[in-house]
Amino acid sequence: MSIRSLKRKFPKKDQPETPFYVSIAGNIGVGKSMITTMIGEINGWQMFFEPVINNPYLEDYYKDMTRWSFHLQVYFLSQRFEVQKRILEKPASAIQDRTIYEDVEIFAPVLHRRGCMDDRDYENYREVFRNMVSFLNPPDLIIYLHAKPETVMGRIQSRGRGCESDIPLDFLQDLHAAYEDWIERAPALCPVHIIDTEKVNLRDDDGAQVELLEMIREYHLEKHERQGG
Repeated sequence: MSIRSLKRKFPKKDQPETPFYVSIAGNIGVGKSMITTMIGEINGWQMFFEPVINNPYLEDYYKDMTRWSFHLQVYFLSQRFEVQKRILEKPASAIQDRTIYEDVEIFAPVLHRRGCMDDRDYENYREVFRNMVSFLNPPDLIIYLHAKPETVMGRIQSRGRGCESDIPLDFLQDLHAAYEDWIERAPALCPVHIIDTEKVNLRDDDGAQVELLEMIREYHLEKHERQGG
């Protein structure tokens, strides 16, 4: 189904007035940007993407994770804090590619366990995160896109970003294990909806797209009603 057809099926005028904030979570290459774009365009929401193209550290990081992991993680933390602050300061519905929580729950611990971030930098990073997150509210809904590490490796290779060409499979496997652990605890933050992208083709399956958008609309309406809308 085209974006135009989906917009007709889910007109913006039918959305609850209460602002709603969705974050898309998942491993590298799982399809977060595509889903963020689809939901954002159809609903007419603000869209916030992970800073990849103009990231000053990413290319160096993939060449030497031990040298650049702390710098990259602090950069991502700063950028995502700024995005989440903007979302809260200017109330409007929004969708974000990757949550701030994934930095401290997934990437930093994996890099620390792999010896790419020493104890001093890791503890310093976690303290910065704790200070930042105390000023933020979590999303209204996290959508976790699940896929096996071997699957996301294939998707990474298909999209052909040069800086990602040397990502090792065992790194994706470590990230996957951390995600599977975190996603069981994430409902303590906010509601979580899991989509198995091995079985659900959100790029091409019209029914899956409609089902996803209907689910988001239901959560949005529930929030609106809770707040007396």
